[in-house]
Amino acid sequence: MEFNDGQAIYLQIADYICEKILSKEWKEEERIPSVRDLAVEIEVNPNTVMRTYSFLQEKNIITNQRGVGFFVAGNGYEHTKNYMSEHFIKTDLNYVFKMMDLLGISFNKLKDYYSKYNEEN
Repeated sequence: MEFNDGQAIYLQIADYICEKILSKEWKEEERIPSVRDLAVEIEVNPNTVMRTYSFLQEKNIITNQRGVGFFVAGNGYEHTKNYMSEHFIKTDLNYVFKMMDLLGISFNKLKDYYSKYNEEN
């Protein structure tokens, strides 16, 4: 995993985990990698992964079953969707709107790009 300087690493890991949940690669009530395993996989300190897991527990996206491990919460998909939607609107969408204004891209033109994107994916 490659990290950027613009956002705390634990939040970038949270986004990575949320993408796994939203893509249904990690399903509700399914066990996710241990703190240590994920730390090794993405080459970060286990304390950073633990901070991510604590953050996602606060958001009700994952749960901890003491002695067993961490799991996607039973309603984790919906909580993930809500969290990521809010995050997208507050950060990414503002940038998109700013760039649309600067570049003179209309909503209709954006709709055309979006339609083309959907056809290709």
